[in-house]
Amino acid sequence: QVQLVESGGGLVQPGGSLRLSCAASGIAVSWARMSWVRQAPGKGLEWVSSISGGTGSTSYADSVKGRFTISRDNAKNTLYLQMNMLKPEDTAVYYCSYRETRGPGTQVTVSS
Repeated sequence: QVQLVESGGGLVQPGGSLRLSCAASGIAVSWARMSWVRQAPGKGLEWVSSISGGTGSTSYADSVKGRFTISRDNAKNTLYLQMNMLKPEDTAVYYCSYRETRGPGTQVTVSS
C-alpha cells in the first residue's frame, strides 16, 4: 500500500522560500513518476511539477517554472519541492502524488 506524507509547509512572506518534503512508503521514489499538485482556496487541483522514475527528468507548470525545483533522495525515499520567490498566488495546500494516491497535504501560505 502506497502512503505519502507531506511536510514543510507554513507561512512565508512574498519573495521567501520553503522546501516541502514527501516521505513515501510502499513505493520506491527512485523508479516511480512522482508529482506535486496543489489546491488553492476555492479552486480545483493544479499540477505543479513531476519527476520521472529512473532518469529523473523533470517538468513544471508555467506558473512555477524557474522558481520551483523538484528533486528526490532515493536513500531516504523522499520527494522534495524547493520553492523560491514565492508569490501570494502560490498559497495552496500542496500534495505529493503517485498515480491516484495523494498524501494529506501541507498548507503553504504566502502573505505579508
